[in-house]
Amino acid sequence: MKKGQAALEFLMTYGWAILVVLAAIGVLAYFGVMSPGKLVPDKCTLGPGFDIKDCKVTQGGVIVSLYNGLGSDVTSVNISLNATAGSSVSNCQNISTLSFLANGQTSSILTLCSAQFTAAPPSIGERFDADISVTYLKSGESLTHTISGKVQRKVEQ
Repeated sequence: MKKGQAALEFLMTYGWAILVVLAAIGVLAYFGVMSPGKLVPDKCTLGPGFDIKDCKVTQGGVIVSLYNGLGSDVTSVNISLNATAGSSVSNCQNISTLSFLANGQTSSILTLCSAQFTAAPPSIGERFDADISVTYLKSGESLTHTISGKVQRKVEQ
């Protein structure tokens, strides 16, 4: 057997094997077995200073409970939520306001976007991905500060 023929047989054998593996991966991806949205954990996070203690996305809106860990009391706390472009859920824009949140205190449950999805409500199990922003004023200061984060959860009942 010549060297050229051996090289061609080697490439053909492994080429077909690689093609079969790629086809299998394509079939798995087509049927959603390898969907990254199913593998990403649910999370509700904010930058340092505030924490989201509890978070839930329903067909009626987004529900959060906010904790103040800044080390000082805050006033005029505005919370806004905007669905990101990659979210499979229609946009949801709303601002919820707290007049005062003491240091170390957890807010009562706030409902954001209550019945304000711009299209039909999301389906249960659908992935919701949004940017959350908290604008606040520290007690005794005159400048506002902003902390941003992410809400990535599946829609629940």
